[in-house]
Amino acid sequence: MFVQQYSDAVFRVLHEVFDQETEKIEKAGAMLADTLQNDGLLHVFGCGHSHIVEEELFFRAGGLAAANAIFETSVMLHEGASKSSRIERMSGYAPLVLEGYPIASGDCFLIVSSSGINPFPIEMAQEAKRRGAKVIGISSFLYLEKPSREANGLHLPDVCDLCIDNHVPVGDATIEVRRDGTRAGPVSSLASVCIANSVVLAACDRLRERGIEPEVYKSGNCEGSDAHNADLIRRFRARIRHL
Repeated sequence: MFVQQYSDAVFRVLHEVFDQETEKIEKAGAMLADTLQNDGLLHVFGCGHSHIVEEELFFRAGGLAAANAIFETSVMLHEGASKSSRIERMSGYAPLVLEGYPIASGDCFLIVSSSGINPFPIEMAQEAKRRGAKVIGISSFLYLEKPSREANGLHLPDVCDLCIDNHVPVGDATIEVRRDGTRAGPVSSLASVCIANSVVLAACDRLRERGIEPEVYKSGNCEGSDAHNADLIRRFRARIRHL
């Protein structure tokens, strides 16, 4: 029963995303296409489990060569899960993190936070915007009704040039598995990854319309991929820190 309930919840959320957010996804794709056409980068950041979107877009089969993941280990779970949560609620840390990444005017900055209420991701978006990047957010708009932990009461959608609703319920988990109301079966990673990949595809669509071939990695398990990928790595290594 729980598995069927989870299946229903997953498909409900994804249906809402593709039914209601397609226009925003296409707009985000157009913004990203402009960046790529002008040799800019797509920077990606998220705290905690939102960091999964960075892994999804970075150096993978079908991934953009120009994707720059901001792997800030202090907010990754392997460096201490509870510490990650505490740092996400800190203010003033974002400029220090971005000192190590070449965010330039005209780049795109994808910031993912389902709750959108914590200072660190909000300030990352603000700092990226100060550097001239176009900021695209992924967040659950259901949290707009909840108090923010940011000093001025801002939510992530308030500080983005464009923010896409991932339609994730407050609390993320969807299936009540204990009689006290505790839930399991989170959906934020699935929804946010689908949105992020859709933005990339929308950008590739725009580039093809302009006569530009999108630069994406091939699977390392396919013939001819080694030379293809090595060329992309050579061209982007100087600007993408983790290559």
